[in-house]
Amino acid sequence: MTSIAARSGIAALRDAYRRGEVEPADVAEQVIAADAPDGVWIGRTEPEALRRRARELQGKEHLPLYGIPFAVKDNIDVAGLPTTAACPAFAYPAPRTAPVVERLLAAGAMLAGKTNLDQFATGLTGSRSPYGAVESVYGGGLIAGGSSSGSAVAVAAGAVAFALGTDTAGSGRVPAALNGIVGLKPTRGLLSTLGVVPACRSLDCVSVFTRDVADAATVLGVAAGPHPEDPWSRTGRARRKDPDSVRLAVARPEALDFEGDRGQAERYVAGCVALARLTAGVDPAGIEPLLEAGGLLYQGPWVAERLADLEDFLRGHAGEVLPLTRGIIEGGRRYTAADTFRAQHRLRELRAAADRLFERHDVLALPTVPTTYTLADIAADPLGRNAVLGRYTQFANLLDLAVVSVPNGHTPDGRPAGLQLIGPAFSEPTLLALAAALLGEAPAAAPSGEDLVELAVVGHHLRGEARNGELVALGGRFARTTRTADCYRLYRLPSGVPGLVRVAAGAGAAIEVEIWRLPGTALGALLAGVAPPLSIGFVSTVDGPVTPGFLCEAYAAAGARDITAGGGWRAYRHEEGP
Repeated sequence: MTSIAARSGIAALRDAYRRGEVEPADVAEQVIAADAPDGVWIGRTEPEALRRRARELQGKEHLPLYGIPFAVKDNIDVAGLPTTAACPAFAYPAPRTAPVVERLLAAGAMLAGKTNLDQFATGLTGSRSPYGAVESVYGGGLIAGGSSSGSAVAVAAGAVAFALGTDTAGSGRVPAALNGIVGLKPTRGLLSTLGVVPACRSLDCVSVFTRDVADAATVLGVAAGPHPEDPWSRTGRARRKDPDSVRLAVARPEALDFEGDRGQAERYVAGCVALARLTAGVDPAGIEPLLEAGGLLYQGPWVAERLADLEDFLRGHAGEVLPLTRGIIEGGRRYTAADTFRAQHRLRELRAAADRLFERHDVLALPTVPTTYTLADIAADPLGRNAVLGRYTQFANLLDLAVVSVPNGHTPDGRPAGLQLIGPAFSEPTLLALAAALLGEAPAAAPSGEDLVELAVVGHHLRGEARNGELVALGGRFARTTRTADCYRLYRLPSGVPGLVRVAAGAGAAIEVEIWRLPGTALGALLAGVAPPLSIGFVSTVDGPVTPGFLCEAYAAAGARDITAGGGWRAYRHEEGP
C-alpha cells in the first residue's frame, strides 16, 4: 500500500485538504501502512508520534506544507532520533533538529522517517550501506544512485511527497535521474547545512527530491534562508528569466562521453532539442573547464576535507566503517598543504572560465548521468563506475552553481535518463521556470495578469524567510524589491515577528519591502493565517501607488524593539541576529 502522496504530490494533496476529501490523520495512517522498497528506511517515525503530529495540525490549514508527508536523509539531525550517516557505530541522538528541517515542520509538514544513504554520504551508487543496497524503482537490479538513495526512492515509490537529501558531488541529482524524479541542488548555503553530518563541509548542500518541479519550488520557498549560527549559510539576489528569454548553452559533442551508451546520448540530444524550442537561442559551449574542476573533487585535496571531520572517529572505529568508504576518506592523507593551495589556485582559474560561460548564457544543459549501472556492474568496479556517474555533476559545488535535474525520458532498453539545467549561484527561479516548461507543467501563477494583485511583504514572508513558502504555494511570484515611504517604523515584536507600523510623514524611514504578485483569490487564504497584532492594510512605496501589504497595529510597538535604523528585516538579521 502506498500513501496518497504517491498519487498527488504537494499541490494536489493541498487541494484535497481544501476540498475536505482527506485529513492529515488519514494521510498519517496511509504513511504508517505504506510499504517501501527494501533498504529505503533507516528509521521510521513511530506511528503514535505521526498520529500526534497530525492532531497538532488541526486548525492550521493555512500552512504551506499542511499535512504533507516527507522524509529526511539520515545524515541530517532530527531531535530525539538517532543520526547514523549509515554507520551504526557513529550513531548519536540528535540534540536538536537541523534548521532546514525545522522550517519544514513549522510549515506544517509531517516527518515519516529517515532514509538510507551511501555511508557518510561518500558515493553515488546507493550500494555502500550496512543497512542494505537500494535498488531503483525501475527494478531489474538497476542502482538507485547515491548517496541520497533512500530519499529518492521514498519519493519515487510514493511513500512520501518530498524528501531531503544532500548533494556534494551529485548525490541530489544522480538518484533523481535514476528514479525518474526531480532533484534540486540549490546554491551552496541557500539551505542551511547546520545539523548535517559533513561530507565535505565547504561544498555540502541540502537537496530536494519531488515528483514535479512546482513541488520543488514550494519546498525551496519554505526551506531556504540563512541561519545565524551557520557560517556557511547565505542569501543572494535571485533573478528570474522567463524560458523564452533564456540564452541556452549545450555541450559540444566532442566533450561528452556516454561510455558507449547510445540511448543516453540520444536522450540528451532530444532534451536539448526540446529546450531549444522553449528558449531564445542555443549555442554549443566548451565544458572542459567544468570537467577539470570536477576532477579535483576526488583526485585533489578536497578528499582531505572529508578526513578533517571524520579523522577522530576513524581513529577509534576504523574497523566499523565499510572498507571502500574508509579507503576513500583516508586517501586524504596523501595531500599536502602545498597541494591544497595549488588546487585552490587552479580552481580559481577554472571558476573564472565558468563565470565567462555564464556571462554569455543563462543556462547550461548537460546529461545528469552518462550511463546507468546495475548493482552487479557496480560490484565489479565500484570506484571506476562511481566516478563515471559523477562526471557531469561533481563540478557544480566547486564552481558555485545551482542545478535542477529533471526526467528526460527513457532509453530503448527502458533505462531512465536525466537532464541537468545548470546556472550560476541564485539562478533557481530561472532554472525552475525552464524545467517546468520542459516538463509541460503549468506555471505557478496560472491566472492572467488581470487576476493578479500585488502584496508588500516586510518580514517572515520575504524570500528565504520562514513563511515565504505560503506565497509560493498560493501561486505567488516575486516581482521586485522596493522601499516604503518615510512614514513607517519597523519593530521586532516580543514574539520575534517583525511589525511595520505607520507613523507621521517624516517620522519614520524608508523600509525595504518585497512586492509579490498573487492571484486575487489567494488573499483570503493568506489573511486566514495572519494573527493580531498583524493585519493586511495598505503600504505606501517610493515607486508607485499604495499596495496591500503586511502592517502592525500601533499598540504592539510598546515594549517592542525598534529596528528601523537597519532599514529592513534582512539588514537587521544580518547585522544583529534574531
